[in-house]
Amino acid sequence: MRIRAAILIETIFLLIAFSIYFFSGNVFFIYNFAFIGTSVAVGVFLTQNGYKFGRNIIMLAVGSYLLIYVGILGRENLLLSGFWYYLFLGVFEAAVVHYLIAKIAGPFIFGRGWCGYGCWTAMILDLLPYKTPANERKDWGYVRYVLFASILCLVSALFIFKVNNLDNVLFYMFVIGNVIYYVLGIFLAYKLKDNRAFCKYVCPITVFLKMSSYFSLLRVKVNRDKCNECGKCMKRCPMDVEILNDSRKRKNGTECILCLNCVKDCPKKAINI
Repeated sequence: MRIRAAILIETIFLLIAFSIYFFSGNVFFIYNFAFIGTSVAVGVFLTQNGYKFGRNIIMLAVGSYLLIYVGILGRENLLLSGFWYYLFLGVFEAAVVHYLIAKIAGPFIFGRGWCGYGCWTAMILDLLPYKTPANERKDWGYVRYVLFASILCLVSALFIFKVNNLDNVLFYMFVIGNVIYYVLGIFLAYKLKDNRAFCKYVCPITVFLKMSSYFSLLRVKVNRDKCNECGKCMKRCPMDVEILNDSRKRKNGTECILCLNCVKDCPKKAINI
């Protein structure tokens, strides 16, 4: 039974939880990262071992917790705008910690695992009917960079023009931003017949994720002695990753969300992490 990756994830998140608590004195971080780490570890374990909806259940648990409890009830903007806001203030708040762990430093270990197990936008998109891309990937990746720069400029402008009640402004930006993401994500999924179209072309967070994911410790790898090159793994990949190539330079290699569809569907059990 595959459990190594789950144990590694759980251990890392617990180390993070107690390390941040040691430096900040805020017990919230222990509960927060212990819950997220345990959830993700369980999700990886269930998915690796063939439980069909294991990852979806974990995504709903983690995504709902971050969106509703931390974001809406806690009034923390966990979108990119919130990260820039708290970073400019020099405040070590939830958004900054979240980005450092999940989207900047964390991907050196678990790649884009955030996208596969914690994203509250993707938790809805993954429930749509187009789980396997029906069309070839578009050359629209530049959109994410435009949006990334636009959000940075927008938050900068709030400080430059000294807008009042910035906390309230950032909270409403979080709510409105999420509504836009959901509407746009669902529209693109149906238009392009691809649940993950938003993730591939629009999501600005991937600007961070792509850089560090290249060096990810947890990676999908192929046992060439077992593989019969049937290509089923690549057809089932929602992110168009060139799975049969183990090189870090493989096509769309930094896009892997560790959904493990390839692991579950490989008839020769030649793929693992």
